Amino acid sequence: MAAGFPEMRWDPGAEDCTPDQQRTQLHAYDETTIVIRQNPCVDYEANLLYLLIGTDRALLLDSGATDDPHLTAELTDLVSKYLVKPDEPRLPLVVAHTHRHLDHRAGDAAFAALPDTTVVPIDSEGMRKFFGLQNWPGGGAQFELGNRRIEIIPAPGHHPDHLVFIDSRTRLLFSGDFLLPGRLLVDDIDAYVASALNVIEAVNAYGVQFALGAHIEMDASGELYSSGASFHPDERALPLPFDSARAVALRQALQDFNGFYSRHPDYVVVNPIRNLIALAAGVILALVLLVWFARRLWKRRRAI
Repeated sequence: MAAGFPEMRWDPGAEDCTPDQQRTQLHAYDETTIVIRQNPCVDYEANLLYLLIGTDRALLLDSGATDDPHLTAELTDLVSKYLVKPDEPRLPLVVAHTHRHLDHRAGDAAFAALPDTTVVPIDSEGMRKFFGLQNWPGGGAQFELGNRRIEIIPAPGHHPDHLVFIDSRTRLLFSGDFLLPGRLLVDDIDAYVASALNVIEAVNAYGVQFALGAHIEMDASGELYSSGASFHPDERALPLPFDSARAVALRQALQDFNGFYSRHPDYVVVNPIRNLIALAAGVILALVLLVWFARRLWKRRRAI
């Protein structure tokens, strides 16, 4: 466990999922910073969501990977408990997204049905207008929760509209799929590298200590779970210690990326589209060689 970060153990899921497993789990970093995990048996992505509570309103980062009514009701109930205090009005809730991939926004409709809840639009224009991000992908914005300021930083590369969030109070970086202990899936490597530079500046400015991603895809020895796995035994700890030196190392890893796959201690950089194209090309080449070999064999037999 990273020094200075509370221990958080998560249900590992199962190879053969059953209905009685704990589907939604939470741990508190502190009284107003809640980490929520969806079990790998809910969705193999096993998303992590973050609830940040201020004195005036709360911010939920991502709404989860499922729209199943029973599971979204469980999730909204968990979140709602933190919005209500005795003899006080319910805190308004804002639901934002690190990016618009479906596993990060499948629960939007369930949250939109709650009272005093605003779901940030997922389209580019609506999201940028809501947060006041006027110079995309440069600059950033601030979002005030009441005695708690959240810094919002554009970070395209995994997705064109990706955001990362820094809590100026806890000095935590909520990094979504931009940075996590697992696969860093590249959509646009040039944008990823540029975003890493923005993150370096923010890490220096706010004294970030840990990065908390949206998934954990590695075990404690650094081995990746197979894609689609619903069982994560011996899962590594969630927080990535993340300071200026580690931010610079991330940017260097992205700059040195070979375009297909490169492995590092805390993450693997991979371009799934290029790998798929390379695989398809290999299959086509193998088929061509097989046809060529079959034709030569047929011609030889005819010549006998």
